[in-house]
Amino acid sequence: MNNTKELKTGRRKTSVAQVELLKGKGEITINARTLEDYFGGCERYKAAVKAPLVLTNLDKEYDVKAKVNGGGVAAQAGAVRHAIARSLANISEDVKKAVKKAGFLTRDPRMVERKKPGQPGARKRFQFSKR
Repeated sequence: MNNTKELKTGRRKTSVAQVELLKGKGEITINARTLEDYFGGCERYKAAVKAPLVLTNLDKEYDVKAKVNGGGVAAQAGAVRHAIARSLANISEDVKKAVKKAGFLTRDPRMVERKKPGQPGARKRFQFSKR
């Protein structure tokens, strides 16, 4: 990986994350806040963000600087994970294979279905009345 500033984008639902991977000691910063501060006490989201780094044993070698917006907390964690995985894939072919096999390079395509006109929701219909 070269020293030029390279941002990788990750997406999940309506959330978009831009991540920069820097040589360092394993600090993760999201929107200028620490990982602990950003996700609070929810270990699930923190583990999701760290997953690609832990899988490749690079969690102590790189600092992560992320900017994320849109969506909810879970979608933001997924977007950051996707972006970190895409950044790690540039390091070496072995790392890319490991991250791809774990499914971190695949964007989760699930989105909220749009509301249809003349109806109360995406799938919900007004009650049918025969008379």
